Amino acid sequence: MNRHLLMIVTSHGTLGKSGLPTGAWLEEICAPLQVFRDAELTVTVASPLGGRPPIDPNSADFETGAVPDLDTWLEGTQALAKVDPGRHDAVLLVGGHGTMWDFPGNPDLAAIIAAVAARGVVAAVCHGSAGLIDATGIDGKPLVSGRTITAFSDAEENMAGADAVIPFSLQQRLAELDATVEVAEPFSVHVRRDGNLITGQNPASSAALAAATVDAMRGVPE
Repeated sequence: MNRHLLMIVTSHGTLGKSGLPTGAWLEEICAPLQVFRDAELTVTVASPLGGRPPIDPNSADFETGAVPDLDTWLEGTQALAKVDPGRHDAVLLVGGHGTMWDFPGNPDLAAIIAAVAARGVVAAVCHGSAGLIDATGIDGKPLVSGRTITAFSDAEENMAGADAVIPFSLQQRLAELDATVEVAEPFSVHVRRDGNLITGQNPASSAALAAATVDAMRGVPE
């Protein structure tokens, strides 16, 4: 399938005022990237600042052997301001706690998502859904308004010990935008597709989310 997909990762490497390191979640990069490459998509990567993104050290034990060029690929991360959304048929917002700080309120990110959503597929996994907060549809309303989605849940934040340091509840913020936020048991595989908007709840959902994204790009019905 000769199509182009853009993966967007965080540039933020500190977990709030805790001083603890965070960043993108490695499984949420590698598992989808493998699925997309197997589907013969051309995949590029971008972040708010560009350059090699921070990786959450808690995810560093994920096996990356299926993506042997990962280091080189990440070194080529573009800055969002330099991305031409017209070149991409789909976008995937990768998670990791860093997104909670540099995805919301980012006009470049919101513009890319809006442009892709108007004609292609928008996907987000775990905390990547923080990038949907400012995204709008062609009607000017929040992209998630009236849609059924999922994201990293309040219960999962509590179990991860991050609920006291994150700047807001992702589950609740999305619900405030008139989204139906459907969450499953903590850390179980859970993906929701609502038209051209596809979301996965947590890292374990990464591969399934990517497969659903490929189906949507191929025009496979829900």
